[in-house]
Amino acid sequence: MKSPPAVVVMGVSGSGKTTVGRELARALDVAFIDADDLHPQSNRDKMAGGRPLTDEDRGPWLRAVGHTIGVHLAGGRGVVVACSALRRLYRDAITEEAGALVLFAHLAGQRELIRERMDDRADHFMPPDLLDSQLETLEPLGSDENGSAFSVDVHPADVAARIRDWATVDHGKEAAA
Repeated sequence: MKSPPAVVVMGVSGSGKTTVGRELARALDVAFIDADDLHPQSNRDKMAGGRPLTDEDRGPWLRAVGHTIGVHLAGGRGVVVACSALRRLYRDAITEEAGALVLFAHLAGQRELIRERMDDRADHFMPPDLLDSQLETLEPLGSDENGSAFSVDVHPADVAARIRDWATVDHGKEAAA
């Protein structure tokens, strides 16, 4: 029997990670976790104040994300995590901490579309003014990473279906930590 998947739905704030991630988790019949919920309060406060996080700020958070994935997989359960994972270093830290194969589905879209979505949402701690810093930080997936990019210019359910089809293909274990 095939192992349950661990998929990180990644991208900048406003790209639809939570919406697509929840839909994907339903489609795969696995748990959904929003990595924003794993941020320490100090990180949330910093972002709410309009200040981007540093790599030092992100370290404990990334370890918590990877650990959470690892716990699910060790229990024989798949998981979908919505997490920015903007840099290769961050994705490597998550995978290393998980100790297992983690797939990264990058939600990619035009800045204008993402900014419009950010402007339309309420009660989110990430202000739209930080979008440009996230876009500057974003490192596209490398050809040697276990990931693929998915356009967000279609309905979130369609994006989730595309990711589901991709994630359920045998990606092998050779790249697992």
